[in-house]
Amino acid sequence: MDQIREIIIRVENLKQSKHFSEAINLLQRSLGKYADDYRLYEELADIYLYNGELEKSMKAVDFALSLNPESATGSYLKGFIFLSQDRVLEAIKYLENSNNMMGNNAEVLRNLGWAYTMLGETERGISILKRALIISPEDELITEDLAMALIGVWEIKQGNTLLKKIGKASAPTK
Repeated sequence: MDQIREIIIRVENLKQSKHFSEAINLLQRSLGKYADDYRLYEELADIYLYNGELEKSMKAVDFALSLNPESATGSYLKGFIFLSQDRVLEAIKYLENSNNMMGNNAEVLRNLGWAYTMLGETERGISILKRALIISPEDELITEDLAMALIGVWEIKQGNTLLKKIGKASAPTK
């Protein structure tokens, strides 16, 4: 296994244990030796994103994409950041790009479906969210996003059924 992959596995384990400061320190030390590896910057962007530091996350992902413009993960992260900033059209551009490179990724599809829903292309958003749920039927975030999109087009019974499935309160009916 290459050394970068080993670092990423250690970082992923630290992130899962919520040891974000330790993960950032490991990445920063590693960047001193492997400054040209975009994957390390993507990991850094992911941690900053989790911590709500969108500006730092965007800088890290932009640098990652400057090193590898064909990174599906980098495109996904940038799309997610734009979506978090309500910059929906820009989000869709990057999420579509990521989806084209790594199709059928449930998390990419969830965000892409929600972005289309936010844009007002609800039917398209629902269709994409349904595809994401087929891929990952137990994912509560996908289920909730699909439920909310359905409720938004007055498919309240269908949306409430999904919300009940994940133990969430139902939307009021007419």
